[in-house]
Amino acid sequence: MSTTQIFTLPDLGEGLPDAEIVEWHVAVGQVIRLDEPLVSMETAKAVVEVPAPCSGTLLRVAGKAGDVIATGAWLAEFELDPSLPQRAAGHDTGHAHGAGEARASTPVIPAPTTTDRDDAGTVVGAMPVSSEVRREAAVAVGGIKAVPAVRALAKKLGVDLARVAPTGADGVVTLADVKRAAGRNEARVDDPRAASAATAATATQGRGPIPQPPPPTAFAPSLAASPTGLSTPPSRTADAGFDIDAPIRGVRRNMLRSMAAAHAEVVPTTLMDDADLHAWSPGEDITVRLVRALVVASAAEPAMNAWLNAKEGTLRRHARVDVGIAIDHPDGLFVANLRHADRMDAAGMRAGLSRLRDGLKDRALPPGDLAGYTIMLSNFGKFAGKYATPVVVPPCVCIVAAGRLYHGVVPVLGGIETHRLLPLSLTFDHRAATGGEAARFLKALIDDLQRAR
Repeated sequence: MSTTQIFTLPDLGEGLPDAEIVEWHVAVGQVIRLDEPLVSMETAKAVVEVPAPCSGTLLRVAGKAGDVIATGAWLAEFELDPSLPQRAAGHDTGHAHGAGEARASTPVIPAPTTTDRDDAGTVVGAMPVSSEVRREAAVAVGGIKAVPAVRALAKKLGVDLARVAPTGADGVVTLADVKRAAGRNEARVDDPRAASAATAATATQGRGPIPQPPPPTAFAPSLAASPTGLSTPPSRTADAGFDIDAPIRGVRRNMLRSMAAAHAEVVPTTLMDDADLHAWSPGEDITVRLVRALVVASAAEPAMNAWLNAKEGTLRRHARVDVGIAIDHPDGLFVANLRHADRMDAAGMRAGLSRLRDGLKDRALPPGDLAGYTIMLSNFGKFAGKYATPVVVPPCVCIVAAGRLYHGVVPVLGGIETHRLLPLSLTFDHRAATGGEAARFLKALIDDLQRAR
């Protein structure tokens, strides 16, 4: 009698409630071996490759690309193959694999089970129990090598990976390759030229070239002419993604949840002031100076570098300073954790910031680097705006936002001068800190920013 196994979606890290299917690496009816890539799932923090929990035939799956699966819900069902390697019961990683052991066919889908919080979180399979997160690996699907994040981006941009020229090592398609193809409007999935080219390539095998239609005349208009004789630009409403109620997925879905929770829970109050940067040397790194100032201010007034647990009625003031850097990304807002900023010099801060930025570009940053910060920083001024009311995300107590630099008139020794000023906005949770504590923190922050290097 055949035996089957139900595989439930494990916790892919940080207690996230669900994940979105990006791509199945195996089709229903195909045989897969233990720990081979099964599916790529996108959480609010990363695209994670989930390996097979057993060896056997994939019988059915819970959804297709784009569907959202709740953590603990069934994801796939397998018919076990006893001739192939299987995981011994003692090698379980702590994740809920659903059935626990092989059962007769037509099993009852189990309820979600608890997971081991010490497990690797984003890894399923015979892996050592640790706090490390498995990095994405380039998987060859249909002869195309790419990490799950690249496949997810190609899907969003409508790019056919089969027609993208890879520049990565060993023929791996990179994010830059996909973006380049999308920017040049090449390798589009819905491009009729691609279909005709593929048809022509197939038809010419062994029979010589097929005549192609003549190119358009040189004077053919590129835009439709309006009744006034002026060129009419193409309508944006005709583009995919406009004027439709699209589901909110991935990072933006998590942003919706966290912002709603912050709005419902936090009692925010904002203080605003300017830092005079007249003493700075040319070419100073603004973000590094802001991080350093946060470290100095946290030492001067620890009330802002804290976590509030309102449910338990506790407040934890931290000795370390882990700065959560708000980073804008096409997929949504990320907050990357610059850990132990209080132990870093300027060069270390810049290296850490660059690592976080580069990791987010490729969506290869481990989920652990997107959580656990003790205080938050937003440098929105590189885009526009002077002052803001930034959102404090619990359990943090404080966020500092830096606006757009501007030149202002300041009094100096009975006269006036024009200095470069940095507008600052500090929002704090008034449940956890007083106005005096916030004001002292902001003063210490400004004092450090106004120092020479």
